[in-house]
Amino acid sequence: MKIAIGNDHVAVAMKNDVAEYLKSKGYEIVNVGTDSSESTHYPIWAEKVANMIISGEVEKGILICGTGVGISIAANKINGIRAVVCSEPYSAKLSAQHNDTNILAFGARVIGIEMAKMIVDSWLEAQFEGNRHKIRIDMIKEIEKKM
Repeated sequence: MKIAIGNDHVAVAMKNDVAEYLKSKGYEIVNVGTDSSESTHYPIWAEKVANMIISGEVEKGILICGTGVGISIAANKINGIRAVVCSEPYSAKLSAQHNDTNILAFGARVIGIEMAKMIVDSWLEAQFEGNRHKIRIDMIKEIEKKM
């Protein structure tokens, strides 16, 4: 699986650690975040990762900023993106199973690297369950068409 990772200046170290962890598990990682500690704006990186998913260049995305909140809000402005911000594995797992999320976000100022690994593993290992959940995803797509 090919995964894009985007981040702002707050999350450079965590992005690098998560990327290395995923590479060691056999995932192909595309770094589209900043590698600088110089202040930058998270919507830039959210849009880049989201557009890579929409274009089919990557299958999923991971976004990291201070809290994960702002970067996930920005990503969710792109039609077809279902980004979730998680600080624990259970919500990450259920977001994949029930909401077919295609972007996972978290905060470098909120969680440590070991928790980040657990969250990422839970999210990537979970499978979308379809059925009643597909009906709800289709309803979300209809809302997007009105935008």
